[in-house]
Amino acid sequence: QNEGYYDLDADDIAIWHVPNGTPLLQWKQSAILRYHTEVSFLEPLGGNLYSLYKNFYPLKFASGVCQINNGPFYPIVYDFGNNNVVNSLICPNCIGETRPGFVQFRVFNTERAPFAICSGVMALKCNTEHYCIGGAGYVPQQSPRQCGDFSAFDWDGYGTQISWSASKQLLEASVLIYYR
Repeated sequence: QNEGYYDLDADDIAIWHVPNGTPLLQWKQSAILRYHTEVSFLEPLGGNLYSLYKNFYPLKFASGVCQINNGPFYPIVYDFGNNNVVNSLICPNCIGETRPGFVQFRVFNTERAPFAICSGVMALKCNTEHYCIGGAGYVPQQSPRQCGDFSAFDWDGYGTQISWSASKQLLEASVLIYYR
């Protein structure tokens, strides 16, 4: 992790979804989505994501229950893209389980595994392994099938965008989080 994760203070974040392999100078124009928050949510949570997760919303397996102990969500402002683009990238089954236009932190799934961030969506149901990323690193459902930051984004085939699988475009993009 970059030292800025725990060493910088900020009010908000910006998130870019940039295709893997894109040269640095082309990140902005190549991003498939770019958005940010404007509600100064970080200040009362310690000023950075390190404090948010360490002091308020820890990422520990079985430390909460879906919908009851999920963390906060905040509206986003699109710099590039919109809610329709988000829905065109996530899995088809995810559309009825999420509300685009938000970023949400520390979200639990049915099996009580925490995910660090739902980027671009707010979770309405509990199959969060299909649309939220990062987390505690352990998801018991069909273990070790769900591994990595995008744990079950390829449930019904890699990049097929069928049922519980996200688009290849989303799977092959890095999620860059900036402090604002």
